[in-house]
Amino acid sequence: MLSKEIQNKFKAVRKQFPVTRKKKGITYFNCASTGPLSLSTRKALDEYYDYSFYVDRGIDHDAFAALDGIRKIGAKFIGARIDEVGFGFHTGYGLNIAAFGLPLKPGDEVLLSDNEFPSNVYPWVALKQRGIKVKFIKSKNGFFDIDNFVKAISRKTKVLSLSFVQFFNGYKNDLSKIGAICKDRGIYFVVDGIQGCGVETINMHKIQIDIFSSGAQKWMLSPLGTGFFYVRKELQNNIRMPFASWLSVDWGLNFTDLFHYDLPFFDSARRFEFGTYPYAHVFALYQSMLLIDSLGVSNIQKHNHELLDKLIDYLKSNSRFEIKSSLINKHRSSILSFTCPEVKKVYRQLSNAKIICSLREGAIRIAVHLYNNESDIKKLITVLDKS
Repeated sequence: MLSKEIQNKFKAVRKQFPVTRKKKGITYFNCASTGPLSLSTRKALDEYYDYSFYVDRGIDHDAFAALDGIRKIGAKFIGARIDEVGFGFHTGYGLNIAAFGLPLKPGDEVLLSDNEFPSNVYPWVALKQRGIKVKFIKSKNGFFDIDNFVKAISRKTKVLSLSFVQFFNGYKNDLSKIGAICKDRGIYFVVDGIQGCGVETINMHKIQIDIFSSGAQKWMLSPLGTGFFYVRKELQNNIRMPFASWLSVDWGLNFTDLFHYDLPFFDSARRFEFGTYPYAHVFALYQSMLLIDSLGVSNIQKHNHELLDKLIDYLKSNSRFEIKSSLINKHRSSILSFTCPEVKKVYRQLSNAKIICSLREGAIRIAVHLYNNESDIKKLITVLDKS
């Protein structure tokens, strides 16, 4: 259980989220779709847009400082080096760096799970026109199956691209075991991190991930169009740059002398960034990451799992409900899915009670985050009991 001091921090942070105010009557369990904004993140946006009315001063220095902060905190969230992290616009940004940057050739194979979210499918499917093959690994009971993965590997297999956490049932893949297999077989390991980044602990170097990408509009509680990516340092020089920007090189914030066309690309993940940057979203993402970092990802994970434990106890005690998520500790995440007879009707009743969640693949998906508390879970259980 979290210490009293940490619990009090969560109570204070809850007040940062207008979605929790009683007068609205909303109970929000839908971060796996879109996370709500905090007051501090909204303030960052407002301050930038107020500045944009008059544009009466330079703001580049502040924005680039925020970008440095994003890279630094992002590296902390995922156990990486700062020079391995870059600002991205969404999960697909980093996945496209992988798909179009890895040194693949005609006849090579890419392996994907047969239950991936489409953002981790179409960048790879697009490679078919270059003669690269895509094979889908059959899942088992809705979960990624490592044995089927091993069976699917051939001498032509060059990439496995997989979700950190599966979007519809919250299954947290055993990335350590999978990463070890990839390293042993000489397979590039790419991870779609959006359903776990900022809310579940992870370490790039221990897991031996090559490329990792995560949008920030879900669990990192930032606006759409924000995120970050990771490219392993030793791999960066082997990545073909799928695109390049004038900000892929270092101007030292000197934008008064721009007739230089021979500057070297950054010796870091910044070479894969794309500018000019959307400053409003840069400031917003930085504030959102500061808020998460003030609590700590490991504390958030524990907080969320403890809340879900109370829901799990209820669901187990009621034969109407069937839990579709794994309850094995290493496979648990901050997402819990369950089903029942007339699941669509129950989902509508939850919606009518202003309990915001999702219906995915025939199951109700509950996504618990740092602003939720026991009273939210009690309200959910009360509505389920009457449904």
